[in-house]
Amino acid sequence: MAKIGNINLEEFPLLLAPMEDVSDPPFRAVCKENGADLMYTEFISSEGLIRDAIKSRQKLDIFDYERPIGIQIFGGDEEPMAMAAQIAAATNPDLVDINYGCPVKKVTCKGAGAGILKDVPKMIKLTAAVVKATSLPVTVKTRLGWDDDTRNIEEVAERLQDVGIQALTIHGRTRTQMYKGNADWSLIGKVKNNPRIRIPIFGNGDICTPEQAVSAREKYGVDGIMIGRAAIGYPWIFNEIKHFMKTGEHLPPPTVLERVRVCKKHLHHSIAWKGEIVGILEMRRHYTNYLKGLPHIKDFRQQLVTYKSPAELEQVLDAIAAQYKDHVFERVASPVADSQYLPANNESIDCNVYG
Repeated sequence: MAKIGNINLEEFPLLLAPMEDVSDPPFRAVCKENGADLMYTEFISSEGLIRDAIKSRQKLDIFDYERPIGIQIFGGDEEPMAMAAQIAAATNPDLVDINYGCPVKKVTCKGAGAGILKDVPKMIKLTAAVVKATSLPVTVKTRLGWDDDTRNIEEVAERLQDVGIQALTIHGRTRTQMYKGNADWSLIGKVKNNPRIRIPIFGNGDICTPEQAVSAREKYGVDGIMIGRAAIGYPWIFNEIKHFMKTGEHLPPPTVLERVRVCKKHLHHSIAWKGEIVGILEMRRHYTNYLKGLPHIKDFRQQLVTYKSPAELEQVLDAIAAQYKDHVFERVASPVADSQYLPANNESIDCNVYG
């Protein structure tokens, strides 16, 4: 059984990645229902929390049914990060996570996210400050290094462990890679199999199918995996992986009725948490992936991204369920979300899908 501090997880936990503009409470609710073992908030600016910025504060909203859940913070200065950890802890999460992986320029230029990979001593000091500021378990999510010449994750992992973090998630790319090429899990495996490492090591990057998850566990020995894009519009990925790991067999793909049911639940949560106008508007980014694989769906999809009332949207979803009730989905190699239909601000989501 994996354990972070006093948090007991499954034997091989599946983590939902903290994705900006995606992993909000409505999205987390449907992922939890479908097997996510540990989830995180969208990443939160330490400076925003201290300034009492409305958007940053709203991201602190967590609910008991989500537990265990961590609040992820980012920043480049010790005092604001320590203060942010204390503010986050006051909302009673199960852990505090530090983002050292976001690669976008607007974050890295401030020495935050993956930007701190260029200054490992500063990273260690900042981490120690956060650990000291809270009694909650502190974890870290990061990358292999800044570039191919500084793939120093083995040293970084040891030093982070030495200052008190209680778990580490590693995305198998460097900052300069951004999202290109394939994630390199070999270094993740080296960290996990380092005899000095005692904390759980979770791998992240390019896990889109049950087979890939099994391969990551068997080949690299990681304690669990973190899933990002593959869960967008497809929260069933968690239970599909669990079932495959236990039985070696695939669950049947979710039916149209199941997809519509979960999509409706997501919509209802979105409206309840954000209000009708914002909840409906921000739900639009998810419809394409919920309905992926349905033929001639363009007109229905256009209605879903145009209509502005819950009743109208319910009617469209019911019409989809009725028209496609006999449709049989084919199992695809990767249920990963279409990047074309991610939030308009791709920098925003990308920094946490991969970071």
